[in-house]
Amino acid sequence: MDLVITNHGTHNIALLVGHGNGTFASPKLYSTGSSSSISIAIGDLNSDNRSDIVIINNDTFTIGIKLGYDEFFPIQTPYATGGTAPRSIALGDFNNDNRLDAVVANRDSNTISVFIGYGDGSLASQTTYSTGSWPVSVAVGDFNNDNHLDIVVANRNGKTVSVFLGYGNGSFANQTKYSTGSVPTAVAVGNFNNDTHLDIVVANAGGNTVGVLLGYSNGSFANQTTYSTGNWPESIALGDFNNDAQLDIVVANFGDNTVSILLGYGNGSFANQTAYSTGSVPVAVAVGDFNNDSQLDIVVVNQNDSTVSVLLGYGNGSFANQTIYSTGSRPKSVAVGDFNNDIQLDIVVANFADNTVSVLLGNSNGSFASQTTYSTGSSPHAVAVGDFNNDTRPDIVVANFNDKTVGVLLRDGQADIAVANYGTKSLVTFLGSGNGTFENQGRYGINFDFAPLMIGAGSFNKDGRSEI
Repeated sequence: MDLVITNHGTHNIALLVGHGNGTFASPKLYSTGSSSSISIAIGDLNSDNRSDIVIINNDTFTIGIKLGYDEFFPIQTPYATGGTAPRSIALGDFNNDNRLDAVVANRDSNTISVFIGYGDGSLASQTTYSTGSWPVSVAVGDFNNDNHLDIVVANRNGKTVSVFLGYGNGSFANQTKYSTGSVPTAVAVGNFNNDTHLDIVVANAGGNTVGVLLGYSNGSFANQTTYSTGNWPESIALGDFNNDAQLDIVVANFGDNTVSILLGYGNGSFANQTAYSTGSVPVAVAVGDFNNDSQLDIVVVNQNDSTVSVLLGYGNGSFANQTIYSTGSRPKSVAVGDFNNDIQLDIVVANFADNTVSVLLGNSNGSFASQTTYSTGSSPHAVAVGDFNNDTRPDIVVANFNDKTVGVLLRDGQADIAVANYGTKSLVTFLGSGNGTFENQGRYGINFDFAPLMIGAGSFNKDGRSEI
């Protein structure tokens, strides 16, 4: 796997090709035309079996597409978004044409933007939909079982989530709002009551709860049922922690240095939380089997003491005490993957304050080697993992401070990247070459009053092409 990083303040992104042994080559830099690229996503936008990149440029209100070629990159084509503060991005096929599309959440303009992909690396102009106040997190799923992707957005200042049902042609119905608790900061989707209908879980940071909204077959949702967490839940992940084939919840509690485990009963309800200590100010959580015992384990990023905590699972829903490993300064995000092809999961962390990512190679017993660091751009904020050059090695995507989120799309074995540019009101895509390099960005405007905040993709009109 390789790494791609947005470099805030330097008008470029950096690509680090992986050697397959957990180390990486020196970065190759590609211009974005923006000093504030804040979010990226990856997928094959022109159906050439090469990974491409989409970038959101915050300061120029544009998106850029970099199409992947064998060894070079054409000059970028810009596309203005017209929005402000793009915060998150998601990708999917919103019109069922087998081509990637994107959706971007624009925090300050209280909108989402949907971009339909042509399959040749270019995008149609955006269509915008109103959300609640300050949309900060987005997820996609089929909520009404019509085989069309729908969208859910957490509205941080509105104490709501907005659900947009898709028509399958790339367009969406107007939002339906559902009440949450105070300050919803993260949203995830899963089937919690085994009824074939997707449900929603949201972290209510201001109320120290998670809210579970059970879905009906028509795409509507019941009122939330809340469950107590620790202080200021900031991040959510899902998994089956006790091997009962029911989804469970893990939450990183920013305010009291814990993670909360809520075991699911399979009927849509959850047991009271069990809390485990972490380091100082946990801000992100991920799951994986780190010791090859077929039990899910947890890794947590501890922002204030520059560490990650690994909690090995026993398979009965309980976890061992944390083992702590050093990272770079003020880590913000974590992802897992096998970076050296030894069939052991490894960890990568984005270090906000020293402009690096840390790679911690895993051992078969659930322990990790000391970090190896790699330089990024300014203030990396989010990280994700995928195979960008079809070498069967996991690559790493990093979004710097103003990117807020990273979306990774794998459709044809080639990964492309999409980025929402907070200050440039644009969406940028970088199409990949399959050898770890990317074409210069293509840019699309979205005609927002404010900056785009989140992005996603899917096929909305069943034409086999992906939209954004």
